[in-house]
Amino acid sequence: MKRITAANLLALGAIVLWGNLAWMAVRLAAMPPFLLVGSTLAIAGILVSPTWRQWRVPLRVLTLGIYGLFGYHFCLFMALRLAPPLQANLVNYLWPLLIVLLAPLFLRDVRLTGRHVIGGVLGFVGAAVAIVGGRLPVGGIVDITSSPDATLGYALALLAAFMWATYSLLGLRMRQTGTPFPTAAVGLFCLVSGALSLLCHAALEAPYRFTTSDILPLIALAIGPMGAAFFLWDAALRRGDARVIGTLAYLTPLISTSLLGVADPSRLGWPIVVALLLVVGGAVIGTRARAA
Repeated sequence: MKRITAANLLALGAIVLWGNLAWMAVRLAAMPPFLLVGSTLAIAGILVSPTWRQWRVPLRVLTLGIYGLFGYHFCLFMALRLAPPLQANLVNYLWPLLIVLLAPLFLRDVRLTGRHVIGGVLGFVGAAVAIVGGRLPVGGIVDITSSPDATLGYALALLAAFMWATYSLLGLRMRQTGTPFPTAAVGLFCLVSGALSLLCHAALEAPYRFTTSDILPLIALAIGPMGAAFFLWDAALRRGDARVIGTLAYLTPLISTSLLGVADPSRLGWPIVVALLLVVGGAVIGTRARAA
């Protein structure tokens, strides 16, 4: 019980940091997305470089790290370019539910219970209410008939959700099947993924000139949502129940929307209250499910 509680606390640490990502990035809104991701991931990797002796991992582990950190962000940002951002982000937030549903396929001695499924579904509904603010976007949640680009964008958002869910579960599976790696190796994942994101910036985005006012926000993002959060997430998953942690992850869009509401009160109101009840209710149901 103590280990599970500790794991949930580690997961909540990552979730709170990710919930702070949006408002922390507001000061860097002019920076191209791949440059922002690449810079922060690279800084995060450099900051933890004193642990480099623990970065000696098999190629398959490094490939998994690149798949998760770089692949996820690449698909997500391409989705946000091609599809309406609100709807694309909603599709992306299927990843916690996918963690819950896919856990038995990847992990030994893990099965789903009705409580896990109900908790995950309630979490997704709560996240949807928080993201759309109680107002159905024009064209519905996902309008696949809008344009070929939008359809591709939705597909990439779904792929991003699948990639983060499977990255999280495959890391656990590797450890169960004799390919252990330390949480410190996430630093290597950050550094390599950051370099690849910077290459995407050079190929896909317009040049950007850094200013002195960019430095502190970049470092803050690198230390928190784009750095420590990944380490906390990895540590939580290796200690806890992926089904429960996936349900807890729906607090991320709720925290993010609430914090943005401090700067823009129009974002707050009954949708946040409803979302809070749904997400917390789902989390309570999921965390009280019997381990199996």
